[in-house]
Amino acid sequence: MDFERLLKADTYNIPRECEKCGGVMVFQGLGEYKCEDCGQLAYDDYGKVRAYIEEHKGATAAQIEDAIGVSQKTIRRLLKEGRLEVAEGSRAFLMCELCGKKIRSGMYCPECETKMHRNLEEKQRQMAHKGLHVVGMGQKGDEGHKRFIRS
Repeated sequence: MDFERLLKADTYNIPRECEKCGGVMVFQGLGEYKCEDCGQLAYDDYGKVRAYIEEHKGATAAQIEDAIGVSQKTIRRLLKEGRLEVAEGSRAFLMCELCGKKIRSGMYCPECETKMHRNLEEKQRQMAHKGLHVVGMGQKGDEGHKRFIRS
């Protein structure tokens, strides 16, 4: 993926250029960005939601959307990624995508997540036993080669 397509795929409205002076925004952590020239602060969607929740504990996604303009879809994506968590005691919740159990963050309950990891590990053992090697992410290989190589 080239750099321009990566910038267009920005789903969290990351500030890249300072609105005040046009300088480059540098990531500071937790959704906060600071201009390297004038020091102006800006926030991506995660930073905005996080700051709002800190001041308004127990706010719903609809309330957050109305107050700061970050869509409920983006808030749900942050919850599923595990970057946010449904407040303790909230009537709202997420559902495990495998068993349907109520969860506060992520896509799977701890039990289903454990099962998934065990299944993946078992498949890798089976492939290793058959003499196949899984080429992992970040490993260099010839362009166009299959993901599995005979050892």
